[in-house]
Amino acid sequence: MNVLVTGGAGYIGSHAVRRLRAAGASVAVVDNLGLGHRAALPADVPFFQVDLRQTDAVREVLASQRIDCVMHFAALAQVGESVAEPLRYYSNNVGGTLSLLEAMQSTGVRRIVFSSTCAVIGVPDKLPIVETMPREPINPYGRSKLVIEQVLQDWAQADSQFAAVALRYFNVAGCASDGSLGEDHNPETHLIPILLQVALGKRPHVTLFGNDYPTADGTCIRDYVHVDDLCEAHVLALKAIRPGMNIYNVGIGRGYSVQEVLAAARVVTGHPIPAQFGPRRPGDPPALFANAAKITAELAWHPRFTNLEAVIETAWRWFQAHPSGYGA
Repeated sequence: MNVLVTGGAGYIGSHAVRRLRAAGASVAVVDNLGLGHRAALPADVPFFQVDLRQTDAVREVLASQRIDCVMHFAALAQVGESVAEPLRYYSNNVGGTLSLLEAMQSTGVRRIVFSSTCAVIGVPDKLPIVETMPREPINPYGRSKLVIEQVLQDWAQADSQFAAVALRYFNVAGCASDGSLGEDHNPETHLIPILLQVALGKRPHVTLFGNDYPTADGTCIRDYVHVDDLCEAHVLALKAIRPGMNIYNVGIGRGYSVQEVLAAARVVTGHPIPAQFGPRRPGDPPALFANAAKITAELAWHPRFTNLEAVIETAWRWFQAHPSGYGA
């Protein structure tokens, strides 16, 4: 199978490229390198520095690489940033996806695995989150992903040959177990990398956003899935894809609070990791974690990493070896 990975030079996308190649797929990558790194990809992977909103350029890639299926990661994904810059998020996430789908339609590509988010749910009435809950996102990021899910659903209803899978997940964490692929954002906004940067002396402390949430310790609770487990879910979804639209949660089935993540990082690194509290970030729900029973039952997906310290250990291995990220 020939697979186009959008956003393939990014954190999750680069891990997905490796997993796809290990599964025997031929992979090409489209990435505008706004957030990704060419160094995260093997030199022999066909790479196209293209913005998805450039429909003609995307169409050329799909045709020249004889693509059978698209694995779509390319997106802006910061909740707080989406609240401050909603038009940028809708233009990039929704506009980019519509352009991609238009290019797919005109070249006869009818299969897509879409990187969605449980943020489409908003603040759930109960936990864990299941796929059938009402979708009421509370920030532009979640709303942009919900619009895309609806577009995919509408195309599936209009075209009996079109096949789509949307995978919903929250906080992705960890790095390739051998330390060769990792997480490198600038600026960095993800909790675990920031904690490890403090441990490396690259930051004086970490600021935790909000300690007055209605949770046991006052900090937000999230589901942390290891990046390799997440990529395995994408590959399984690709192998099982059938005409129509299907949605799966991907998570470990429990949440960790920000303070629990901090404590685990202190254990893994042996560093005190000074922390201070700041105000809440806009658009952050108190607690979110997913029920992944559906993907387990239908696709036989099982996460290998369910211990938070084990997840952080893989990230710590990368950050120690690459303190300056791919720039090193």
